[in-house]
Parts: sequence; C-alpha cells; structure tokens
Amino acid sequence: DAPEPEQEQKKEVEPVKVDESMLSEQEKKAVDEFAQKIDIKDTNLVLNYGVAAQKSVATFSESALSSVRNKDLGGVGETLSNLVVEVKGFGQEEEKKGLAGLFHKQKDKLELMRAQYGKTETSVNRIVSELEKHQVTLMKDISMMDKMYEKNEEYMKELTMYILAGKLKIEHLRNVELPEYVAKAKETGLPEDAQAANDFANLIGRFEK
Repeated sequence: DAPEPEQEQKKEVEPVKVDESMLSEQEKKAVDEFAQKIDIKDTNLVLNYGVAAQKSVATFSESALSSVRNKDLGGVGETLSNLVVEVKGFGQEEEKKGLAGLFHKQKDKLELMRAQYGKTETSVNRIVSELEKHQVTLMKDISMMDKMYEKNEEYMKELTMYILAGKLKIEHLRNVELPEYVAKAKETGLPEDAQAANDFANLIGRFEK
C-alpha cells in the first residue's frame, strides 16, 4: 500500500475576519477572478502576496503618527498657564500689604492697577493671536486628515480584496484540488504520488500563512 499523505496540521493561523460589505458587486467579481489566477506553486507570488497593499497601510499609519507627533501646542498651553497665574495674582500685592496699603496715595493705587491691567491685557492679546494661528493650522490639519482617511479606506479595501481572494483560493485548493492528489495517491499506490499530495498540502499551508 502507498503511504498515506501526511495530514496538514490544524494548529495554524486563525481565520482572518474581513468586512466584505465594503466591496461592491463589481469588486467581489474582481476578487473571484483574481483568486482563480493565484498559483501557489509560484514561490515569488506567495512570498509577495499582498505586500504592496500592506506597505500602503503601513505607510499611511506612519504618516498619520508623524503628523500627530509634529504638532506642538505646548507653547499655547504654557502661555495660558502663565496667564492664569497672572490673573490669580492680580491685586494680591495690595492685599498682602494690609494696613500699610491704606497709606498709599490713591493715585499710586490707580497707577499700579493700570500697570497690572496693561500687563494682563498684553498677555491676553498675545494668546488670542497665537490661538488664531493655531486655528488656521488645525483647520488645514482637519482637511488633510479627511483626505488621509479616504486614502486609508482605499488601502483597507485593497487589502480586504487580497485576503478574500486568498481565502477563496485556499477553499478551492482544499476542497477540490487536494482531494484529487490524495485520490491519485491511493489509486496508484506510488510513493511519489503520496509525496506529491503531501507537498501540495504543505504549499496550501504556506500560502495561508
């Protein structure tokens, strides 16, 4: 009797869950046609399957992260913090002097208050100016992010199509082509046919991984 082809081990990769709803009927048809053209005996095809789509997603992710890292709003935060300290301290100098403050001339008090108001007003105006600049920057960023989101949807759709095509091909290989190899090995009883069935099962496993 011919040796039985080794059964493919089932400890492999867990099935990939993809959202087929994002594809149009035309795209689903394209997936079916592409799946039929996949040749798992082509080592180069197997090694590079879906690489372009994966790189697109990875590049997009890096671009998004880089954009976030390059935004520095710390200057505004620091200015606002300083302003809060300024406002909280407004008038405290007079209060600390207690009874001694009663001997200050009214004119001196008014001059001191004007100086404090002037300093605070300058800080507020500076913050308003900085916030207006950041507002323009953020509006541009929002527009850019919208475009990046649309691009990412395209990349994810492309990757989904690769995954679906691969799953369809694997299903066909396991349910149609592999049983033919196994049946031939049993029929001929030849070791080379049993080895061919085993090799084909391994090719399927490699492509799935």
